[in-house]
Amino acid sequence: MMTAVAFPVSFAPTARRAWRKLTRPHVVLGLVLLGLLFYLVMIPLFIMIQTTITWQVEDQRLVRGVVPGEFTLFHWDRVFNSIISQAMLWTPLQNTLVTSIGISFFALSIGSLLAWLVVRSDLPGKGYISSIAIIPYMMPSWTLSLAWIVVFKNQRIGGSMGFFEALTGIAVPDWLSYGPVPIIITLSLHYYAFAFLLVSGALQSLDARLEESGEILGASRWQVLTRITFPLVIPAVLSAFILTFSRAMGSFGTPAFLGNPVRYYVLSTSLYNNIQSRLQADGFVIGLAMIAIAIVTIYINQRVIGVRKSFATLTGKGFTSTPVRLRAFRYPIFIIVITFLTIAVFAPLLFLGYESLMLKKNSYDLSNLSLHYWIGESNPKIADGIGGVLRESQTWASTWNSVALAVVTGVITSLLGIFLGYAIVKGRGTALSKFVEQVAFLPYLMPSIAFGAIYLGMFAQPMGPIPALYGTFWLLVLVSVAKHLPYSSRSGTAAVMQVGSELEEAAIIGGASWLTRFRRIIMPLTTAGLVSGFLLTFITTMRELSLIVLLVTPATRTLSTLNFRYSEQGYHQPGNALAILLIVIVLFSEWFVRRLRGAQIGKGLGA
Repeated sequence: MMTAVAFPVSFAPTARRAWRKLTRPHVVLGLVLLGLLFYLVMIPLFIMIQTTITWQVEDQRLVRGVVPGEFTLFHWDRVFNSIISQAMLWTPLQNTLVTSIGISFFALSIGSLLAWLVVRSDLPGKGYISSIAIIPYMMPSWTLSLAWIVVFKNQRIGGSMGFFEALTGIAVPDWLSYGPVPIIITLSLHYYAFAFLLVSGALQSLDARLEESGEILGASRWQVLTRITFPLVIPAVLSAFILTFSRAMGSFGTPAFLGNPVRYYVLSTSLYNNIQSRLQADGFVIGLAMIAIAIVTIYINQRVIGVRKSFATLTGKGFTSTPVRLRAFRYPIFIIVITFLTIAVFAPLLFLGYESLMLKKNSYDLSNLSLHYWIGESNPKIADGIGGVLRESQTWASTWNSVALAVVTGVITSLLGIFLGYAIVKGRGTALSKFVEQVAFLPYLMPSIAFGAIYLGMFAQPMGPIPALYGTFWLLVLVSVAKHLPYSSRSGTAAVMQVGSELEEAAIIGGASWLTRFRRIIMPLTTAGLVSGFLLTFITTMRELSLIVLLVTPATRTLSTLNFRYSEQGYHQPGNALAILLIVIVLFSEWFVRRLRGAQIGKGLGA
């Protein structure tokens, strides 16, 4: 009896303390967000794995007598160890590694060198160079491949000559028109901007007094660069290399445009081909292989940074060193940089614009220029009746879909990012905070086309209270929100960390509820981070192709997928006009938001 009476007395305070801990706002918010992340990330991954180890209805045309839903390793054996494995997996895997390593090497070399020149040298016009240098990152990566085709296509594969052959009379070799070389070059010119943002951020945070100490002790500029500066930014350099590799591996548009015509397939295009051929389970096996490779690369990144972290001295104190004097090379290097940026940024727009004005293919005379593919009426004798993109109803429908998708995704992810940041920061050090942060980062590990394939399988049928979403606009919103959670959570965490806890504590003493505190304190003080997260999500969603190419229908096409359809069918002039229209919308939106709120894309990246 005494024990029965004493138990509630001793248990009650413990239960009350546990209940108070569980009902703290950041704990409740963390648990709710964890449930949302589990639904958006973990369940789709589980369904993808389940699909690969069960018979599907489509398999009945491959193997007689199979029962859909029963366990099997047929798809794994078919992809990894069958007579078609070489064509389906191993050759695309080899091509993926070749292109991704090449892209990472050249993008990192260009981005790191440009970052050093902008941050550490006396190069003239650094502000303008820095602004122009990140433009390729805001442009869809596949637009550079379209520009490459305009210049270097040949009549043997492309069906018509490009600018180079028309101007010089020299036939462009096949290896330069299509295949790994143009894929590596064009994606390097896109991803160098990503490396530039990461490395320049590290160089700006580097304690320059270490470099000046080396100079005082008699070290030459070259010795300071190779023995002090470079070793200290190695973590950022290696991180940029591995993250660029992961992004390049999941790229779809450029390998499709420049690889498919010569049957140079990578993992992303192989996955797409399998899905389109109604071999969904086989495609999912390839998708899981891509996810596994991405996880390994990110793990290596974390291990390398963890090992090197103790050697890095990034103080972030804003201490500025004397810029390295380029002396006689100052203006020659400036001319080289401007020439490079002209080729990487402005030349593609010029070539795309010129071909969009060509009424007939293969004729580059000024007399062939026309506005037909911009404002012309439909004519059955021209491009099978495709009219000017500004007159076509599907152009405006696709533009509306693109803008609506980007805005809705940007608003939802930026708000979720602040909520995630609040739960992570306020619960810093707890198991819940760490778990939420890790699960929110998982979508980054999944290549975009593989992530889209997961949602294709998940929402082709009802999922609990949610009906089948395939073919609807909201499926595109859902997959875009889930994919961009890593960026929004990172920018949200950085924004909330800058808000002092004493402000919220004072509001608690004053009797303010959590909703009032969040609305009156957290939200206003994290506006910059929220807008930066919105801007990054808006830009990446507007130019997205890999993530949604498997999910769109004629009613939900975006500008990027409509462009892909035109280019795939050989209608390059209207396709290039759409590419320019998309680029103009993205650049104008970035300029408008930046002028309105002072947001920067680098903040959204955490650079």
